[in-house]
Amino acid sequence: MNWAERLREGMHGLAESLGNLLMEAFHYLALFAIGAITAWAGVMTFIGMLDKGHITVDDILLLFIYLELAAMVGIYFKTNHMPIRFMIYVAITALTRLLISDISHTHKPSWGVVMVSGAILLLALAILVVRYASSRFPSVAGSHPRNKARNRADAEAERDDTSD
Repeated sequence: MNWAERLREGMHGLAESLGNLLMEAFHYLALFAIGAITAWAGVMTFIGMLDKGHITVDDILLLFIYLELAAMVGIYFKTNHMPIRFMIYVAITALTRLLISDISHTHKPSWGVVMVSGAILLLALAILVVRYASSRFPSVAGSHPRNKARNRADAEAERDDTSD
């Protein structure tokens, strides 16, 4: 029976290693695709602005959204984790773009302006809460295999919230 247990453990280790390899390969492939699509969208938006002959604040804010998305992908490549703050920054920029577009096109005050402004305020408060929580309760590296390959960028990203 001892040989069967060793065979089972060996097969389990092989399956786990193969599963981890395939999952990480898919993960990196998806990140490259997201990065490439973001870059393509930014270039196409810029070309569209040049064709239009003028640039609006909406266009500039859209380019900032692409820039923030690209930064999120870059940070994930460097640190293997995604700071939630960047997603909130993208949401704030998107809502700001919506607010500016709404005000510049309708020129009328409405409850929509108040609601979007309130949503921006709530997201800003969420960033404050996330920064406070991450500085007060820093994450601890687990025993996952990807956490073993930590580097200086990982440590700096984890200390980012405490240094500001």
